[in-house]
This record gives sequence, C-alpha cells and structure tokens, in this order.
Amino acid sequence: MKRFTALKFAAIAATSALALTACGGSGDSGSTDAGSGDGPVKIGIAQYVTHPSLDAVVKGFKKGMEDAGYTGDKISYDENNAQADQATNTSIAGKLAADKDIDLVLAVATPTAQAIAQTITSVPVLFSAVTDPVEAKLVKSEEAPGANVTGTSDKNPVKEQLELLKQIDPDAKDVGIVYSSGEANSAVQVQWAKDAASELGLNIKEAAISAPSEVQQAAASLDVDAYYVPTDNAVVSALEGLLQTAESKKVPVISADGSSVERGATATYGINYEKLGEQTAAMAVKILKGEAEPATMPVETISEVELYLNETAAKKIGIEFPQELKDKAVQTY
Repeated sequence: MKRFTALKFAAIAATSALALTACGGSGDSGSTDAGSGDGPVKIGIAQYVTHPSLDAVVKGFKKGMEDAGYTGDKISYDENNAQADQATNTSIAGKLAADKDIDLVLAVATPTAQAIAQTITSVPVLFSAVTDPVEAKLVKSEEAPGANVTGTSDKNPVKEQLELLKQIDPDAKDVGIVYSSGEANSAVQVQWAKDAASELGLNIKEAAISAPSEVQQAAASLDVDAYYVPTDNAVVSALEGLLQTAESKKVPVISADGSSVERGATATYGINYEKLGEQTAAMAVKILKGEAEPATMPVETISEVELYLNETAAKKIGIEFPQELKDKAVQTY
C-alpha cells in the first residue's frame, strides 16, 4: 500500500496529540502516513445512526470515489454504524485507530466525528453531515482546520426554512422543536431557529430528549402550530413518531432535509445529502493523491438548496401549497 511520507503529517499529528492529551483521550499510535492514490487504499467509515440522510452521504461518497477511479481492488471499506449508541461510537473509533492499514476515515454526523477526531490523529479524517464543526471542536476554523480533520458541513438555511412555513401557513405562530440534548449540532440549530423566529414573528417552543424513543412523547408535549425538525440524528431516526403527532394535531412539519419530506414531513428547503457525500469524496481524492492536507483544506458546504414538498402529507392536515411553490419544487411527493 502506497503512503505519504511521515513528514507530511508530522506537524499535524504533534498538534493534535497535544490537544488530545489535554482532553484525556488516547491517540492512534499507528503510522503517520496516508495513501498516495497510486495503489490500493483502505477507508474506514464510521456512521452515527441509520437514517436516509446519513445513508445518502455514504452512498454519495462511494459514488464519488468510484467516479474518481477508486474501484474494484483499488479500494476497500471498513463500514461501521453506532446506531446512536455512544459506547459503540467510542468502540468503533478505537477499532479504526488500531487498524494500521487505514488510509483515511470518513466520519458521518457530529457525535461520530467527535469520537473519531479525539481518537485518530495520525491519518486524515473527513467528516460529513456536521452542522457546525467549530462549535463541535472538530476544527480550529472552517477556513484553516489546523490538524488532521476537515470535511463537509450540512449547515442548513434555517431562516429560509422558517420563511417557507410562513408561506405554507401564514397563521402559524408557535413552532415546536424536539432536539437531542446530547448533540452539539442540535443546540446550535435551535439557537439559529430562535434568532430567525424573532425576525419572522414566530415563537419557538423546545422539548429536549436523550434518546430516539422519547421523540413522540416530546412532540406531543408541545402545544404548537407547526414543528421544525433540525438535522438532529436522534430525532430524524425516529421521525415517524413526530409525524404521527403532527398529523393528529393537523399541523405542518418543516424539516431540515429533503429525505424527511419523502418520509412525511410537509416541506423544506434542503441540501442533497448524496451530493454532499460526493463533495466529501472529492476532498478525499485530493488528500489521497497528495494534492491537499486536512490542516489547510477549508471545510466545504453546499450552497445550493432545493425545495421539497409532500402534497400527500399536506392534504392530510388540510393545507394546499401555493402554486408558486409547486412550480419551484425539485421534488414533490
């Protein structure tokens, strides 16, 4: 297996090791090299939980790698899914850190990216589907990550999504958000929603959960005119419970991602997670070929959002989409 020279990551590894010592973690003691792109490479994939958006990231990443020529015996994957269990998350990080053949790690979603970044310091780590990598302490800044970790953010247009609610239901005032207290990206999005709501004449009501099994009960506890579902892994993995509650209350659900609209949310301006995965793969290819280093490779986002509508869900709660929205939608269910 071809490798970068150890010199390429020496400074990065030293910096990361100091940070890791400060937080009490244990680093990967393996080689500080990474695959050079002219031989077989092995990529570790760590995914936080199964749900369509995160699955789409992995699908898109593999497609992007294939499109770049990493096919057949030129590439292998070690795929892992923590299913939202933090102990499993930590175990996966340790397992990948111990594998000396790993050339690069893809960490999908914030909790997994945090576990991987705290454990693996000597090979490149790319995260995806992370809302705020600075707040999650994955990078020093989005422009200059500073260590062996960089990736793609799924920062979503919260204000535009709440404006969409106003277009769909002008009378809505109170918006409920169920979010996981253990996910840093979720707390950030709740604050973004509060900031946007104050400008739009909306009021945010919150219900925090600690596990996906609590989603439906938390949703039912909120007396609201609509729900907003952030890119919260625990909530999205148990979305059907919230959707059932919203349907019983006859109120719309604005989601942060298009996959949730396909599952029954009312509408969103969202990013395409498969494209996000492909974009992450393009970053991986540059790293593996020695054309870029994570420390100086800026975090990337997808600026283009797409309108998703679910007419079936809207009819169940007595809502008719304005024609202008129907004309703009890239996908209607």
